[in-house]
Amino acid sequence: MTLYQPPNSCDDQPAAANDAAAGSELELTVLMPCLDEAETIAICIEKAQRAMRDHEIVGEVLIADNGSSDGSQQIAADLGARVVHVKRKGYGNALMGGIRAARGRFIIMADADDSYNFLDIPLFLEKLRNGHDLVMGNRFAGGIKPGAMPFLHKYLGNPVLSAIGRLFFRCPCSDFHCGLRGFSKSAATQLDLRATGMEFASEMVVKATLYRMRIAEVPTTLSPDGRSRPAHLRTWRDGWRHLRFMLLYSPRWLFLYPGAGLMTVGLIVGLWLLGGPRTVSGITLDVHTLLYSAAAVLVGFQAVTFAVFSKIYGITVGLMPEDPRMTKLFKIVTLETGLIVGAFLVLTGLALSGYAVATWASRAFGELSYTQTMRLVIPALAALVLGCQVILSSFFLSLLGMGRR
Repeated sequence: MTLYQPPNSCDDQPAAANDAAAGSELELTVLMPCLDEAETIAICIEKAQRAMRDHEIVGEVLIADNGSSDGSQQIAADLGARVVHVKRKGYGNALMGGIRAARGRFIIMADADDSYNFLDIPLFLEKLRNGHDLVMGNRFAGGIKPGAMPFLHKYLGNPVLSAIGRLFFRCPCSDFHCGLRGFSKSAATQLDLRATGMEFASEMVVKATLYRMRIAEVPTTLSPDGRSRPAHLRTWRDGWRHLRFMLLYSPRWLFLYPGAGLMTVGLIVGLWLLGGPRTVSGITLDVHTLLYSAAAVLVGFQAVTFAVFSKIYGITVGLMPEDPRMTKLFKIVTLETGLIVGAFLVLTGLALSGYAVATWASRAFGELSYTQTMRLVIPALAALVLGCQVILSSFFLSLLGMGRR
């Protein structure tokens, strides 16, 4: 049989959590974030209730209202849905409040704009019952009806961002931003989701992948929404927020790979130019190019250290799961080894600088050929700066390591 909970409400998220704790646990909560959805919320609730009734699912429909002023809350309550009020604005805030208030062991969420087919709920629940932690809908596999998705979203935004997500995190999902998805409440609690806006959708998929949870996909359809007003989604602003989130959660692609590439190119070009000017296709490269190659090495090293710092910080504050590679790193890269390497580079820089000054002194501190002396001065300065960076980074890395230990 299908069980519906009586209408209920709360004024803030902690109260919602307490309300959930007071009620008995159900198998399923169908969660809908809501902000002025009076035109479509009724049909969404009715479809969800019919799906649960037809398949004998014991569950509830939960509306996480984010400050509607069009009577959406009363419509939902009259239909037997439970309503919780989430004061903090934002798509992510509404869903986090709803997740805390949910009484179901499993949660299936979707927008209340009648664009998603709530009759697909049993397909998602079946995967969850079989042990999957996150079940994503795939609109590209199930079908996108004409007019349901803007051209830029369909052919640029969603495919590109989903491809970046798969590249950065090796996630099996092909539709990162499908709003119809299911997950266990225990998995959502473990993920400690924090994004307050539309990037909440990406955070859930990315964290589930990083925590090595079981993820599955279910084909689903997307229809034109039934609202007469514009959607809350803002193409460029929200697209950038999704991309920004994925970059910040992947220090490898944001810092490590670009930094390592810059260091490698700078080092190769610098060594190639140390022997003298080089001519390529009629273009002569000399000490000016050598100077830029040294700068590339220094900037690249900073980016690599930022990758390590970001990763450790993310793990320490709970934004990312533990990484065994970081444990190995602390066994190899200790404060003492960093100080030794840094001191060696500083001494090398001082030695090259001393040799350059001695060369200048041998000519009575007169005029020098800059193309020759700069081949000493540039590597000397690069070694000095790099050595200081290594020493300072070693101390900071050791400080971060103290917190981890």
